[in-house]
Amino acid sequence: MSDQARLVLATGNENKVREIGHILSSLPVTLVSLADFPDIPEIVEDGATFLENARKKAMTVHERTGLMSLADDSGLEVEALSGRPGILSRRFAGPDATYADNNALLAKYMKDMPHDARKARFVCVAALVSAGGECRFTEGDLAGYITSEPAGEGGFGYDPLFYLPEYGKTVAQLDTELKNRISHRGKAMSAMRQVLESILRGDS
Repeated sequence: MSDQARLVLATGNENKVREIGHILSSLPVTLVSLADFPDIPEIVEDGATFLENARKKAMTVHERTGLMSLADDSGLEVEALSGRPGILSRRFAGPDATYADNNALLAKYMKDMPHDARKARFVCVAALVSAGGECRFTEGDLAGYITSEPAGEGGFGYDPLFYLPEYGKTVAQLDTELKNRISHRGKAMSAMRQVLESILRGDS
């Protein structure tokens, strides 16, 4: 298969690889990830926005591999915390924080807050660098509330604390198909899927 038919997912996060791979599964591309390129060093996410971080990751991987690359940067924005943790969602409780650490810190900040003060949204920006080096972006978000107690075993990150009133469940309680359809990453990647389909057809 040619290099143009290979797509590098610019992440080492196995959960993201699984989610994105599921959404893009029927495309005529071979998906690989950073696990297939151990010589690429960790990419420092020092941008001021989700877009800047996504672009840096996708462009860096493209430059190192010469292949199409797809990256995303995503996070949780809590209204009562002035949009935090935002771009620092993965490192909210420190550079080596686990999902449990981040959830515990968020729960601490939200303790005793009334329901109306618990509004939040997940945000995702995806960046695709084509084989020719052109970068394109798509976005997605998901609105909900921060719960007082985590629930659910699925998903990852802040999913157990992110409650969706319309479903009466946290994101961690959703089945995979539904989550991929409505989630911030699902929306961004579904839009990016259309971009990829256009590139693969040779439309652009």
